[in-house]
Parts: sequence; structure tokens; C-alpha cells
Amino acid sequence: MRALGLNHVALEVDSVDAALEWWGRFLAFELRGHRGRMAWIDLGDQFIALSEPRTQTEDASRHFGLVVDGKESLRGALRDAGVSVPAAGALRFRDPWGNNIEVVDYRDVQFTKTPAVLAGMGSDALQKSDGALAELREKGLA
Repeated sequence: MRALGLNHVALEVDSVDAALEWWGRFLAFELRGHRGRMAWIDLGDQFIALSEPRTQTEDASRHFGLVVDGKESLRGALRDAGVSVPAAGALRFRDPWGNNIEVVDYRDVQFTKTPAVLAGMGSDALQKSDGALAELREKGLA
């Protein structure tokens, strides 16, 4: 038996509606559904589940990696909104509820979506960097 990937990440927030509004300031996304104290943000063939209330303390090193199609654009938008982010290099930040997020650019990681999923997301023009392609080739995935 092999682990094949992740289906979703679940985040606790104080208010699902406030979290949807906050994330919507920075990222374009499709809402998979919203029911009561839960909502689901589509990531193509994966999703983020938001639930309330937040019962955990603020995350320290525990985090999840979010793949985007424009890491530096997101860094700028977060900085402009007053979110504490490093000026360059790795992009990690906490959302208002203490969830620790690391952002990576799709072009630079070996993580990949199928052409059909990318097309369905309107991201079919994205190209992998040479480094990411080398990692994929080394594993026989490209």
C-alpha cells in the first residue's frame, strides 16, 4: 500500500465567513461548498476545509504548504495588507487564526497536476522550472 497524495487540509478558524473573506483578499478560488460552520475551498482535485471554532493554540512549526501560481505576487499582496512576511526567499505567514502557512510556487516544486486538472483550473500555461523538472525526471515522473 502506498500513500498517493493529499485530498485536503483542514484548518480551524474563529469564523468561516471571516476566513473566506480574508482568503478572498489574496487568492482567487472556487468555493466547493459552505454549510453551517464549515466551508471548502477548491484547489482543482484537492481542497482546503475550513471549520469553526478554532480550538487549537497558534501553530509554531506545524504548517502546511500551499502551492500557488504566483508566490511573489502573493507575498506583495500580503505585505500590502499588513501581514508579516519575509522580504524574499521562503514565504511563511500565519493567518489571523494562527494557522501557519508556507507558500511555494507551482513552477518550482515537483508537485504536479495533470494537464486536464490544470486546464480545468485555467492554469494550463504554467511551466515547471528546470530544477523542478530535474526532480521529476529523477523520480521517473516526467
